[in-house]
Amino acid sequence: MLKWLDIPPTWLGAAVAAAFGLDWLVPGLGFNWSWSKLLGDGLITFGLGAMALALWEMLRARTTFIPRRVPTAFVQQGIYRLTRNPIYLGDAMILAGLILRWDVLLALPLVPLFAGWITRRFILGEEEGLLAAFGDEFDDWKTRVRRWL
Repeated sequence: MLKWLDIPPTWLGAAVAAAFGLDWLVPGLGFNWSWSKLLGDGLITFGLGAMALALWEMLRARTTFIPRRVPTAFVQQGIYRLTRNPIYLGDAMILAGLILRWDVLLALPLVPLFAGWITRRFILGEEEGLLAAFGDEFDDWKTRVRRWL
């Protein structure tokens, strides 16, 4: 089976392709705001930065950043003090940034749909795994740090 394709970058790619496809199917329904490209670039940069900071913390802790793998360490420092899912947040920011950059008004609902899908498909299971592995430490962290922002 193609289980190896069921990873967040594949779903981000599908959402980006859907946004691009909407622009192709229904062109001209954009914002036409002079600053939307600048805001889009900012969101893309923020998203890539959040992902890089998260990967840095995971590598420093010598634990996996691959979804559904069992973590060997519980990372709470750095960007993980601000959000429990900085890589997924980065994905959503990149998607939102591309939609703004391409000026595709009809694609904006893809951002919360993507976030909901990623939450159900990956985050909830990862949280169960963290709870099983780290118990009260995870519970305490979960009460202090929000899932997304």
